[in-house]
Amino acid sequence: MKAVAPGKLILSGEHAVVYGKPAIAMAIDRSAVFELTPQAGDQISFDLPGGEGSGSHTLIALGDLKRRVDKKYREFLRGEIGIRDVLTMPADLFRFAFVHTLDGLHRHIDTGVCLKLRSSIPVGCGMGSSAATVLSEIRAIGHYLRVDFKPDWYYEYSLEAEKLQHGKPSGVDSYISLHGGCASFKQGVANPMSLPRMKMYMVQTGIPESTTGESVIEVEHRFKNSEIWSEFEAVTNAFEEAIRSNDEQKVRWLVRENNSLLVDIGVVPKRVQHFIADIESAGGSAKICGAGAVSGDKGGVVLVFADESPTALCAKHGYTASPVRGDPLGIRMV
Repeated sequence: MKAVAPGKLILSGEHAVVYGKPAIAMAIDRSAVFELTPQAGDQISFDLPGGEGSGSHTLIALGDLKRRVDKKYREFLRGEIGIRDVLTMPADLFRFAFVHTLDGLHRHIDTGVCLKLRSSIPVGCGMGSSAATVLSEIRAIGHYLRVDFKPDWYYEYSLEAEKLQHGKPSGVDSYISLHGGCASFKQGVANPMSLPRMKMYMVQTGIPESTTGESVIEVEHRFKNSEIWSEFEAVTNAFEEAIRSNDEQKVRWLVRENNSLLVDIGVVPKRVQHFIADIESAGGSAKICGAGAVSGDKGGVVLVFADESPTALCAKHGYTASPVRGDPLGIRMV
């Protein structure tokens, strides 16, 4: 049973979506693949990239882990611990998702299984890696159990896992990975739209020191009641119109406006700001595509709109660039 789920990039509205404002996101041609195969015995085994977190567990042990994680998340909600302390290691996300899905479906697995993850989505860089990996895992489990899975179930179960990483996820990552394509997303309601047809490049500036959850919480402390979110909303609404009319020059101008707002809320490291300024001087536009960072000099993925690949500028700043395209398909079995 092999399930594939795409990653995502936010084109406009990151952070603002947490405050009920719209965001535009698209699925991209980077994906997570979870392969599930039966095995002898009663162990649930995880084969993860790099080997970190790989291992075998009984269902009883996984149930104990789920209870511990649920308890820690409640402690986080009470402000007693940080979001980074909820999961002991990243691999616990997949163990939690496995047993949570079984519990939610009221199903039991009588034999052992091995779940193998392989992914081309950079981790911790604002590309929806956790949502895509969890969704591909849940889809593989559902197919293995021959469950007539409903999309709402995928969405609900993936959000339960996502909150352990991000605290209070908006749901954008899970929706886009589930359905593919491009959509405007506001307060849990998605409005599908066509994928952008202009040239885009994905620049890797490095994994941020702060997690998505930590960045979101820091921004909340400083800007929760700010009027800046209305400015984000105006940019995103105009961005949607520009995409629908394929107005590339307007898109580039709006990307610059969005970047300026992200700088204002403190999630674009100075080093990344210098790179984006060089892109703008060369006639393009660029912005971070996730939570960014509230510490350190790495900002995750930067999306560049330009006529040509920014290879030379990336070499100057020590970054790497690659073309990126939208994926019209969401999660699927292959």
